[in-house]
Amino acid sequence: MQPIEQELKSCLEEADRYRLLAEQSTDMISRHTPTSDWTFIDVNPAIERLLGYTPDEIIGTPGYDLFHPDDADNLKKRAESVRYRRGMYTNVYRFQHRDGHYIWLETTSRTIRNDDGHPMEIICVSRDVTERELAQQATRRLARVVEASSDLILFCNHRTLQLTYMNESAYRTFGAERENLAVFYLDQLFPKAVLHELVEPALQHAALYGTWYGSIPLYPAGNPGRIAEIREIIAHRNRAENMRVEYYSIIARDITLKRQAEEKSKRQQLEMAHMSRLLSVGEMATELAHEVNQPLATIINYCNGTFRRLDEGQITEIEQVTRAMELISTQAKRASEIIKRMRRFVRHTEFQRIRFPINETCEEVTRFLNQEATDHNIRFEFELDPQNPEIEADRLQIEQVLLNLIRNAIEAYSGSDISPRPVRISTRIEGQRLLVTVADQGPGISDEQMQSLFEPFSTSKENGLGMGLSISHTIIESHCGRLWAESDGQSGTRFHFQLPLRGMHD
Repeated sequence: MQPIEQELKSCLEEADRYRLLAEQSTDMISRHTPTSDWTFIDVNPAIERLLGYTPDEIIGTPGYDLFHPDDADNLKKRAESVRYRRGMYTNVYRFQHRDGHYIWLETTSRTIRNDDGHPMEIICVSRDVTERELAQQATRRLARVVEASSDLILFCNHRTLQLTYMNESAYRTFGAERENLAVFYLDQLFPKAVLHELVEPALQHAALYGTWYGSIPLYPAGNPGRIAEIREIIAHRNRAENMRVEYYSIIARDITLKRQAEEKSKRQQLEMAHMSRLLSVGEMATELAHEVNQPLATIINYCNGTFRRLDEGQITEIEQVTRAMELISTQAKRASEIIKRMRRFVRHTEFQRIRFPINETCEEVTRFLNQEATDHNIRFEFELDPQNPEIEADRLQIEQVLLNLIRNAIEAYSGSDISPRPVRISTRIEGQRLLVTVADQGPGISDEQMQSLFEPFSTSKENGLGMGLSISHTIIESHCGRLWAESDGQSGTRFHFQLPLRGMHD
């Protein structure tokens, strides 16, 4: 065989190998005219799997016509989806399938030129990247949502506890700027006690169970006055490394405005409660004056009697004077206790959650109403839980609720000839909550009145403002409790309120 023939045979064999490789490739390999219409000159069989066309159907078709309208001029515009390196362009775009829908292709193309530098054809290698592109689009959409979220979203390295990402809300709450990048660590954001007692156990819980939910306070040092709280921690695992935790997502919320609104509401509630107590004392002025007048009148009688006996010489020993002084002192203390009780009830105080026994509080309130009960022929009856349950609450506000309910029970007998007139106060533990009931046997409350019973300014009293039950309802709800009434409209009314037992409130 001549050398020329042998060389020709080798070239043909090499060409066959390249064609075989092209035909067996899962990537679409195509040749196009170097014109603007990008007409198909040749293509391997992979086009049928990618685009649904056979090679014979697509050859001679302008490729430009199959581009998605938004992607047709990517190369001309040097869009973000186009990359250039060493004479080759890589373009990501949408191309029309034979069925009419679009798929995402990633094409690397190169222009073949003759010896004079004129373009002869364009060689392209294309692959279907639809799944990858849709996943990236979803990731980009998620990133936009995360960045625009009003919640603080932080990514935290599970070993170093460095914050590797913060969204715009986090930067704003921390008083930092993206332009002046600062490195944040969790131990910089929390006092040591909070870090060890709350944050680290939350991270460990998320590492074990995947997520943690709760509330951890966060006071950004770089932005005094702001208040946030961590509400959720998610542990993300690396599936390629034995499912080890790779990083944490920490979701927090700026609650500054919420806290300010709560504080404002609390102040308004305290003002309303104080005004209600003053009104209650004003309504009871006659009874209170009478109750104070009794020990004062007794003191005057003891003094006058002692003076008279001294003048008449009936007192000859110091023990007789001492006895008179003891009786006077007892009545003075009684008057003093009445005044102290009244002053304590009407004083203006901030909200104070303390631990106290509810049974004693019920008895204390009835002592405050003793004169009013006597004037209306009321008999107090107690059914108090023998365990003497304790609650954590603002004692003055709970006393105010009891006062309002017991006075309503007393007034329920007004205008009726019912006798006897009991007002029963009972306490009972129900699971992790305390139930307090104030019941009377008056004529009851009608269905129509029941509908608006706890609304402001709703009252059946001639001179009442209708604020007592409304304020009581607000007070009990602010203590994570519930207040309601039961009545058949004929044979009495029962007011109930429930409160968490000591240590059981949220």
